[in-house]
Amino acid sequence: MPTLVLIRHGQSAWNLENRFTGWWDVNLTEKGEAEARAAGELLTAKGHDFDLCFTSFQTRAIKTLNIALESMGRLWLPVEKDWRLNERHYGGLTGLDKAETAARHGDEQVKIWRRSFDVPPPLPEADGPYDLSADRRYAGIDIPRTESLKDTIDRVLPYWNSRIAPELQAGKRVLISAHGNSLRALVKHLSGIPDDEITGLEIPTGQPIVYELADDLTPTDRYYLSER
Repeated sequence: MPTLVLIRHGQSAWNLENRFTGWWDVNLTEKGEAEARAAGELLTAKGHDFDLCFTSFQTRAIKTLNIALESMGRLWLPVEKDWRLNERHYGGLTGLDKAETAARHGDEQVKIWRRSFDVPPPLPEADGPYDLSADRRYAGIDIPRTESLKDTIDRVLPYWNSRIAPELQAGKRVLISAHGNSLRALVKHLSGIPDDEITGLEIPTGQPIVYELADDLTPTDRYYLSER
């Protein structure tokens, strides 16, 4: 029976500052590092081990994975990084304080940008401070300028189908360290959550989510590891 564990990165600097982060590369806070370490210790204590790991191109998810694996004594495990596991791109909201943005545009408008299924945030200014077009890690990639949750799902699921699902079907135990919205995409797919409900799903930082899967990858159980 395949086992999949999902973990959202530990607290980042912009989580702490309540800023829209998206594709911008910010680091973990000390609390975020502690969350990652605790996740690895919990996985070990509960008897979990892995054959293969996946993460995004973003430092906060990569470091969360590395810290968790180090605490498990598993830094040697193979890790595949891919931009399609990146966080949702917040476009022109990137870097903005969430409370200040709500005060400027109104709570309802910000709620639409943040929590609607298929409405993306506004486009960023050309050559703005958070332009990633010159970032080497995205060379040759058609970087999105903004994304709705639907857009995020549309890039995550092909990667799931082509790279992750076949490994699980081959019996591999898989750990994915990613982001709130890229993980929402996977949870929606695996658990069959409707469009109008998935936007309200909260995924806390640093908390392993365990999926026990049948051979056809139908979930037989889903739970937070800290609750079992």
